[in-house]
Amino acid sequence: MRGSSDGVLAVGTVLVSRVNTGEMEEGNMDHITADVQQAQKCTLVCESSQGTPNDKDNSPLTGAVFKNPVCKVYKFQTVDSKWMLVREQMEECTLSFSIPRQLLHLYIQEDMRRIQELRDLGELSPHWDNLRKEVIGRYGQVIAAYQETLAELNKITGPSFKPSCSKAQRYLEFIPINLHTQRMRVTCPRQTDAFYDVITVGAPAAHFQGFKGGGLQRLLSRHEAEKKSFSTAYQCIYYSPEHTAKAQEVLHSVGHLQPLISGLADQLLQAAQQHSMAGLREALKTLAGKTEQFVHALKDELVKSALLALHAAQPGYVTKNQNQTLPGHQGHSHQDHQSPSQRGQQGQSPPQNPGHSPGQPSATDSPVVVCNNVDGGSQTAPIREDGQAPLKRQDSIPCHKEYDEEEWDRVWADVAKSLNCVIAMVDKLQEQEPINNNQEQPIPKQVLADVITSHNPEGDWREQLCPLVVRLKECVAEVVVRARRAMTFVLLQEAACSIPQGLFLKQRRDVVFSQALAALACGFVMRLYAGMEDKGFLRQLHLVGLVAQFESLLSTYSEEIGMLEDMEVGISDLHRVAFKITQAKTDDPCDLQPVVIGRRDHYTVEVPLPRLVFQTLPHEIKEGKALQVYPVLFNVGINEQQTIADRSAMFSNPDGPERFTWNPGPECSDEEEKECGDTVARWNDLPTAERDQVHQL
Repeated sequence: MRGSSDGVLAVGTVLVSRVNTGEMEEGNMDHITADVQQAQKCTLVCESSQGTPNDKDNSPLTGAVFKNPVCKVYKFQTVDSKWMLVREQMEECTLSFSIPRQLLHLYIQEDMRRIQELRDLGELSPHWDNLRKEVIGRYGQVIAAYQETLAELNKITGPSFKPSCSKAQRYLEFIPINLHTQRMRVTCPRQTDAFYDVITVGAPAAHFQGFKGGGLQRLLSRHEAEKKSFSTAYQCIYYSPEHTAKAQEVLHSVGHLQPLISGLADQLLQAAQQHSMAGLREALKTLAGKTEQFVHALKDELVKSALLALHAAQPGYVTKNQNQTLPGHQGHSHQDHQSPSQRGQQGQSPPQNPGHSPGQPSATDSPVVVCNNVDGGSQTAPIREDGQAPLKRQDSIPCHKEYDEEEWDRVWADVAKSLNCVIAMVDKLQEQEPINNNQEQPIPKQVLADVITSHNPEGDWREQLCPLVVRLKECVAEVVVRARRAMTFVLLQEAACSIPQGLFLKQRRDVVFSQALAALACGFVMRLYAGMEDKGFLRQLHLVGLVAQFESLLSTYSEEIGMLEDMEVGISDLHRVAFKITQAKTDDPCDLQPVVIGRRDHYTVEVPLPRLVFQTLPHEIKEGKALQVYPVLFNVGINEQQTIADRSAMFSNPDGPERFTWNPGPECSDEEEKECGDTVARWNDLPTAERDQVHQL
């Protein structure tokens, strides 16, 4: 995949002695005309990348993704007076519009879920409630803009192609520029035909938004550096990108695992109703595995600290120690009725004497209540029982032990206890029928007096398991509610510190990623269709994954540096993408269109294939194994402007990685590993000045 600012592609140089495109010998004209007609009948996907064309006119893949072919035939005379024929076929890709449409729909759904999660936080103190309203309002503006863009895209019924002259149109900013495929079939006398496939696309960048302040790489770096000061101004906890990503991961995990655990629990009851011990054991094994995965997903200090921060943001927040010290106090802070500006002027907690624990009032102190709106903010830390002074600055997530740890550990441990009760009951049921299942392992002796008070050997298995399964579901649901609210509060603080620049950068990143993903999906589908008979390629897919190589012709001159910074981030974000090959419902072209699912943290592109073609794939791919993507960007930057910039030192390199790392894959031989390792070592040994001349991102 090779991208440039205007979509122009430089494929290479062919040394010939004569070129004949218009007049050809009469004896060769019929052959070439037949080739042209055949190319117009047969799409790219009917040919093999190994030089064995598969010309099936009725192939169900024909016209599914690639349309409107343009074919040209060139005739070259080589130095040995032979004639070489080159047939060039270019096509549009329907994914240019279908992928951005699907992404816009997913963006809207994700942001609407985020708004609902913010509302589900419940009652918050005035300070946090105002921040929540502001964040929800910003999300609403983004959703409205995306809905408007999606509506305009749905009206387009013409060619699936966006020319470079339309790159600054607002409603087309999610669409890649000049995305098209190019296949060159080279025919030489007494030699096997060769095929060369290239995907051409304009640089993924936010052309409509412009590059006055730079591209995404520079803007994101600057914004992250400013977020700490924003967190102080908004009286929020500063969460690093890693913590924010962890919060999103926890939200996704609990949202994915809860319905899965519920479904597996129902399968367990169904097996119990059928008195199938084998089915019972199998369902229990799967249920135990997913429940264990669920518990480990929440085993993070971020959840604990976020629960405390959320509790401190609720009206009437009083620590446990203060409840015990001041039993007659109602626990309502007078600051609940003040505006955020008034709270900022008066301070966020009562003055503390040096070395005095805020959780232990002195004899001269009047009854006070810890502020319920920004406890854990940038000025004061939450109450601690160890007597240490509160943190003066909130550069990291505080560790709180006095509040909610016991309660959180209790509800967390209840999940494991409930699962153990289910396992113990299944063991008891198995103990009743040793004759019916002679291959079962010996039953471990477990004490169930606190769970099973009475047991009727003749009773129904489902009736005995049902209360325990229901209890397990309830425990899981309770944990999910707490974890979801805690992680949502983390994201609320991150969004509040990012207003308004953060949401603007998110929109810009969405635009660039949409263009990059459309190009990636087009390239993968083209390569997959061409390599259906290439066993080595298919084996590489499920063993290693997909290496997506992008070659850019952007310079580091003028606004092209901003385009390059956009492109670098967009290509890098493709590591969050995986492909999955599925079996199409029918052979209709509509059912062969790739489908995008997921969220901003991780997207999966499902590529359907006809049933007969799908059956020829390796077992691992047919089982639905995700094919990981490893994006690589090489920037060449060779043009007249770049030469001028280099000579006059009028350029700046984006802050990208300057060193290579080499991790040999399972398919790499010892010789290849040594050769690549030596090459990387030579590159890393180069002086910095020489490495800076090569813009490797």
